[in-house]
Amino acid sequence: QQSHVPDTVTATSGTVDRVLRLSGQTSARVFTNVVAPKQTGPDSGSELILVKLVQPGTLVRKGELVAEIDAQSLKDHLDDINETIRQGKADVVKRKAEQTAEWAAFEQTLRVAQADLEKAKLDARTTPLLTSIERELLQLSVEEADARYKELQKEASLRRQSNEAELRILEITAQRHQRHHDRHSVDLSRFTIYAPLGGLAVMQPIWRDGEMGQVRQGDRVRPGQLFMKIADPSTMQVEAYANQTESGDLRVGQKAEIHLDAFPGMSFTGHVYSIGALATTSGWRQNYYIRRVPVLVTIDGQDPRLIPVLSASTDIQLEQSLSSV
Repeated sequence: QQSHVPDTVTATSGTVDRVLRLSGQTSARVFTNVVAPKQTGPDSGSELILVKLVQPGTLVRKGELVAEIDAQSLKDHLDDINETIRQGKADVVKRKAEQTAEWAAFEQTLRVAQADLEKAKLDARTTPLLTSIERELLQLSVEEADARYKELQKEASLRRQSNEAELRILEITAQRHQRHHDRHSVDLSRFTIYAPLGGLAVMQPIWRDGEMGQVRQGDRVRPGQLFMKIADPSTMQVEAYANQTESGDLRVGQKAEIHLDAFPGMSFTGHVYSIGALATTSGWRQNYYIRRVPVLVTIDGQDPRLIPVLSASTDIQLEQSLSSV
């Protein structure tokens, strides 16, 4: 008959380190958002097509091409504007030449009128040899020539103002078309997107064919829509939340051990980087009076498997240890 021997363990006393476990997800402390460009003009709300897009998870260098928007329609529109600007400049040159010719003809008319006035005055000086009726007719001729000459002088001033106004209108129209061209040139430059910093390309979710999925080449995006993030993998952290009652034990600089749910055998070291000053609600699914404090824990070192938006847990070493336990 075999007797049962119970399992035993030796009890000892010592110091127990206090650990607070928080759950959250990974993110990069240094990152940049890549959004679809906003256009100027009536097409500012039109959807844009991604004709080029870097592969998700690619490490890109600063200044490297990461996305490009289909710009063929915009290029065609710019060609039309360039033709309008060219025609406008030609119209200004042509109108200046026409005004020069018209002004030369008008000056000739003005000189003829002045000559007629001088001739009429000269003829009127011979009045002693003429009858009173002839003298009256000559005087009327002088007055008529003088009135015509003065009228042409007034017309000359109005012609100058009219010519200047007409050229000014043409110049303003040309400037308006040029500003129109410049605005769309800026839009075109924004259709080619380069990485503002080096890091990991992380695609954002997009609604496609009735379901959510990662954005990919050929998708349509709205102006201002976020479709990519570039994260610096050397600045990875865990975004976690601590219960308000436990936040009093947290201090900036406390050491932590980080575990990733996707890689159970992997762990990283880190430390508490930031503790939120204000508690927030935990969401509509839980009681509104439950408050959580946001906590950021930086991760030491780098690993190619360490990417943003991974579920993670972090064990934070609290300062108060339990002795004689």
